[in-house]
Amino acid sequence: MTLREEIQAIVKAVPAALTERKDLFSFSYVVAERKAFLCKQKLVYSAKIRIDDLNKELHFSEMLKETGFGLGGGNDGDTMSPGLGFRKSVYKTGLGPRLETIEELSSFFGKKYSYTFAFALIRERIKAAATNARYRFVYKLIQ
Repeated sequence: MTLREEIQAIVKAVPAALTERKDLFSFSYVVAERKAFLCKQKLVYSAKIRIDDLNKELHFSEMLKETGFGLGGGNDGDTMSPGLGFRKSVYKTGLGPRLETIEELSSFFGKKYSYTFAFALIRERIKAAATNARYRFVYKLIQ
């Protein structure tokens, strides 16, 4: 089984629709959804996989994104509102930009949504497929 076929099988098990353009695969999956009167919010997991056959590298990027629409009155704890809100986080400064891990994002969204989606398992399966095909796995969080 080729690396491309393995990626297709992994994503098919999610289940998510995989799109492919040249050497870039991408897919999205609605992890959780909340509905209320005149308001709807979704938590979406997205991933992109680029295969570089020349350098024998597989670039994997992922993110969790919250989308919403409807009427609301701002961020009021557990109430539903797709409007503006605030979030507090603590991090160390260094030479590079501020990057949150997918685990940090998941724990933040886990306070608001209830889900059991195993995004780390998808990442590990794709990493194992790349390693078995003798490709170097390169990970990047989408911002």
